[in-house]
Amino acid sequence: MRWDEGHESPDVIDRRGQGGGGGAGGLGMLALLPLLGRSRWGWLVLLIVLVGSGVGIFGGGGTSEEHASLTQTTGAAAQKTPDQKAHFVAFVLDDTQATWRALLGSRYQNAKLVMFTDSTPTACGYGQTATGPFYCPLDKRVYIDLSFYNELENKLGAKGDFAQAYVIAHEIGHHVQNLLGSQAMQKKTNAESVRLELQADCYAGIWARSTQNRGVLEPGDMDEALNAASAIGDDRLQRNSGGSVHPETFTHGTSAQRSRWLKRGYDAGTIDACDTFSNPE
Repeated sequence: MRWDEGHESPDVIDRRGQGGGGGAGGLGMLALLPLLGRSRWGWLVLLIVLVGSGVGIFGGGGTSEEHASLTQTTGAAAQKTPDQKAHFVAFVLDDTQATWRALLGSRYQNAKLVMFTDSTPTACGYGQTATGPFYCPLDKRVYIDLSFYNELENKLGAKGDFAQAYVIAHEIGHHVQNLLGSQAMQKKTNAESVRLELQADCYAGIWARSTQNRGVLEPGDMDEALNAASAIGDDRLQRNSGGSVHPETFTHGTSAQRSRWLKRGYDAGTIDACDTFSNPE
């Protein structure tokens, strides 16, 4: 993926190293975390639980926030530093949101992205690294501990910068759903959760298509994203965890479904093509 550190989003908030803080809302969310235990890497199961439960809402007295000031790094060694990953996330966030502003016009309002370490308070409750990246519709923010990318590559086998970019694009896909007033954001059933997640994958595909049109995409990039989508399918995660596969517990879709809807968004490049709720599949 061709990217430029000079085009970084001003919507990044860097909480890395600050620690989380506590409070009743945080403890309420910690009590919910076992419900997410079907997979450590279950993407955005947190979103469904948070919106449906209505617990753990933080007031105005949260931690102080500073927009990320990312130290420039140079040389080959910089490719593996945490700050290099932060630069990359800031670029992808900026590029993804620019794409959606072009598509939605005034309907699109920028999301913020919070980088944190270990745990952090959110308007939806208490977020932790074990949850994986997630989007909180109540404060319109994406949350990510950058150590997730190590898990993505080393434990899930999803390598490459475009696999990492897909993570951000998927979360911004949930932001788009929120802005468009998707009623599914309030749903609780597993089947409805699956359709919500697959639509976010499809929206990520729309952004990927835009990178192709603008010459940002490089050969092999889309394969990296499709591999990442497949790696986090519910069936594969359950199988890899050593347990049996239970389709009735799926919340995000199978490997085949996730990669198929990502590819569908990429091929069509339109919001209409991403109507997972009307599609009988």
